[in-house]
Amino acid sequence: MPLRLSPTLSVVLAHADRPLAGMWVCTGSPLVAEICAGSGLDWLLIDMEHSPNGLESVLAQLQAVAAYPVTPLVRVPIGDAVTIKQVLDLGAQNLLVPMVSSRTDAEAAVAAVRYPPRGTRGVGSALARSARWNRVDDYLQHADDHVSLFVQIETSAGVEAAAEIAAVDGVDGVFVGPSDLAASMGVLGRQTHPDVMGAVHRAFEAVRAAGKPVGVNAFDPAAADAYLGAGASFVLVGADVALLARGSEALAARFIPSGAAEDRASY
Repeated sequence: MPLRLSPTLSVVLAHADRPLAGMWVCTGSPLVAEICAGSGLDWLLIDMEHSPNGLESVLAQLQAVAAYPVTPLVRVPIGDAVTIKQVLDLGAQNLLVPMVSSRTDAEAAVAAVRYPPRGTRGVGSALARSARWNRVDDYLQHADDHVSLFVQIETSAGVEAAAEIAAVDGVDGVFVGPSDLAASMGVLGRQTHPDVMGAVHRAFEAVRAAGKPVGVNAFDPAAADAYLGAGASFVLVGADVALLARGSEALAARFIPSGAAEDRASY
């Protein structure tokens, strides 16, 4: 019997009647990913860029969260065509490519997720979970329907090129990263600096004008609310590792009176 794949994040966003709230999954643990998948959040970002995740752990996490009504998005460590091919073959249907700062960067990412003649993705569907080992009818012919590509703007150059990036055919949405953006603007570690938030808003306007959904990372609830008010369609509002770090510190502060943990930034 033919198998059907889950709707992509771009389809979920198109049918959503509210912004989608998600969280980072950074531990590399399928168990933690499964716990987060059952939380009631809309989507999870399985991160390969700044987390101890390789192909095997990403595969295990995709399998762990598949039983839950949550949409996983995998951030690859780099916009490399081989890495993208491997992650797609694992069965990741939603990809986020970091450090996209130009139309050329975006076009390269699109080519990497598409089969020839529209792109350069290597063909191995009979061997791969992406097509459930050729159990998904006509996967090769309809692969674009099963994959959504999001690109991450996180530099000043990317903000200036946001309209061109969002207009690229095959880019399904844009995610803005205030942390690296702050670094590129000379205010490292100050994601809520007014200039950074202003740059994020400019990126929002350009992406929305192109008719594409735009998302952002915002662990600060006030910043998240401001971005939602500015039109963000999907927002990351926490991370598994940050929740564990802050929660364990709170326990220490509560039960170890002489060396109470100092307050720390949530991200």
